[in-house]
Amino acid sequence: MSEQVTTPAQVVEEPLAGEVAVDPATGRPAGRPQALVLLLSSCLAVLGSVLLAPVLPRIQDAFAGTPGVEALTPIVLTAPALVIGLTAMVAGRIVDRVGRKRLLVSALVVYAFAGTAPLWLDSLQLIVASRVLVGLTEAAIMTCCTTLLADYFHGSQRERYFGLQVVFTTVAATVFFGLGGALGAQDWRTPFWLYAVSLPLAALAVKYVWQPAPQAAARTAKLAPLPWRPLLAPVGVSLLGGLVFYVLIVELSFVLDGIGVESTGTIGAVSAIGSLGTAAGGFLFARIARLGPAVTVPAAFALSGVGLIGLGLAGSLPMVVVCAVVTGFGNGLLLPAMLSWALGSLSFEQRGRGTGFWTSAMFIGQFICPLLVLGLSDAISGLDSALMVLGAVAVVAALGVRLARPVGTSEPVTAAH
Repeated sequence: MSEQVTTPAQVVEEPLAGEVAVDPATGRPAGRPQALVLLLSSCLAVLGSVLLAPVLPRIQDAFAGTPGVEALTPIVLTAPALVIGLTAMVAGRIVDRVGRKRLLVSALVVYAFAGTAPLWLDSLQLIVASRVLVGLTEAAIMTCCTTLLADYFHGSQRERYFGLQVVFTTVAATVFFGLGGALGAQDWRTPFWLYAVSLPLAALAVKYVWQPAPQAAARTAKLAPLPWRPLLAPVGVSLLGGLVFYVLIVELSFVLDGIGVESTGTIGAVSAIGSLGTAAGGFLFARIARLGPAVTVPAAFALSGVGLIGLGLAGSLPMVVVCAVVTGFGNGLLLPAMLSWALGSLSFEQRGRGTGFWTSAMFIGQFICPLLVLGLSDAISGLDSALMVLGAVAVVAALGVRLARPVGTSEPVTAAH
């Protein structure tokens, strides 16, 4: 396995330079239309994870006679995230083998049919099965969208769109949560109609997204081996990053309840403020990305960790709000920083699989998060202590990554054949 050595100056100038795809029909580079389609499609993964949260009690009531309904109902919400974590690496291999556009369009179409299936399914077990299929399509969509953003753009543009991917998904999560509650007030099945939004996105992908030309040559050749040595560290750290990222989302309402805040309006407002912090971090990421992952990854972990420690110590509403914003801002930096680190060493032919492994690590971390927090809370006497422990782990991770000093690469690493 061979690696190209880069100087700090090269890293600062072009932290993620590499092969950039142009439209094979026109020779033109990608622009805002392509980026917008990919960013909007990226939001579909959070549609699966937050849309149904407000109606879970009504789903449980509707299938009250089903054996094991108490266990099956939460799986309706969590199954897609677990499936993404388990299968995104497989989707990445398919992306590199058969092409980005074909898989993206197919997944968007299947997503609409699988997502809306509960509108006419009368069995909770079949609904859970449809949610597993939703997770499979989400794994393909997320992997394709992120890979194509890396194909189409480089340097500061690529960093900007990685940051905007966090902004779009964060804002979408807030909007979808509200829509799920509003639509579910009529009937628990109504929110499932929103999954049909992927059909117009599929049509837009057909029109605006193109398959990068290098894939035509790569299709007949053996896939280039992944450079495991520079890839394993960011993927491993991203497993922890996914866990840290999800703590605020899952536990903020419980923190507020612990200090005596019972108003759902107040809880919703504080959650929205924390989400704005995440969006701000993602939006500002491009401005600091030139510093490279040796700075951005530790900074993100440190901010998230300090915020979580603060949440564990907070005893008043204003303190919780401040700590939620700090944690959210760190989270907004965290995802694009880790993604930039992971993809910085990969060539075009390796990028789909690398993105798949990174996506799997992130979503497995998110799935583990509530289970780990629950276990820690039981083991060390309470949620506050668990948050402080996880915050300390994030700060230690920041120090570890900083001491290891990961660097971006100005050219992709080519694995030995």
